[in-house]
Amino acid sequence: MILKPIVTLFRLDLSLAAGICVIVGEIVALGQIPPLHQIIMGFAVGFFISSSSLILNDYFDMQTDKINAPRRPLPSGMIKPSQIIVLSIITTLIGLIIAFLISNLAFFVAAIFWAAGFFYNWKLKRTGLPGNLVVSSSVAITFIFGGIVVENPWNIFIWIFSAIAFFIDLGEEIIFDALDMLGDKKINSHSIALKYGQERAFKISSVLFAMVILISFIPLIMGGLGSSYLAMILIMDTIIVFSIFKILKTPNTHQKRKYARLIYLGATLGLLGFIIGQLI
Repeated sequence: MILKPIVTLFRLDLSLAAGICVIVGEIVALGQIPPLHQIIMGFAVGFFISSSSLILNDYFDMQTDKINAPRRPLPSGMIKPSQIIVLSIITTLIGLIIAFLISNLAFFVAAIFWAAGFFYNWKLKRTGLPGNLVVSSSVAITFIFGGIVVENPWNIFIWIFSAIAFFIDLGEEIIFDALDMLGDKKINSHSIALKYGQERAFKISSVLFAMVILISFIPLIMGGLGSSYLAMILIMDTIIVFSIFKILKTPNTHQKRKYARLIYLGATLGLLGFIIGQLI
């Protein structure tokens, strides 16, 4: 059945997280829950633009996935390369059309967001740190995009959220590069792990996540965002500390990968907690 591999291509945990980040950006920018149409449209742009990049990633990673992730839909033969391209085009058009309906600025930023994802998949992934920085910037911009949707992108707290997202994703990118060293050697990647060693890459990620925790306390010091933000960082920071400790101490690569994914889950749960807190 083709539906299951298609759903797998969307990597729903990441696509949904992108949409949720846009909603959080809207809430932070307004200081309240935005109108429903802005929630839906903002979420849709984040979800579909992110999905298009993630789907296309499978196309460009065909060779490395045969080693790193042979059960993915493309290397396993569950889906054809042409089907991936069509699906990526459809999701791109949906995201850009909705962004255009929001505003010209929203369309411009969404187009840059999409282009960054495309060039990362096409050329930048094997460059190591430069590619990591492009991906992390694309994640960080989702919060700013939320501010654009509600016409208030210069709110200081949006940029703090963006900084947190940037360093979380950069840490994640470095960790997953370290876990994918075998396949990355095949494409002559210049990842931090391949240049300086896997253990050093994990330690660099740990420093980045420590920065996340420090930055996360800035809104509390400034006296903004209230108890719902406190709940968010308690969830997120606790899971980050736990996961990094496990990644550094666990020798099993599969377990390291699981704890790395847990960091994404912790950040997403924290954001959901923030949204729920605002609703209550």
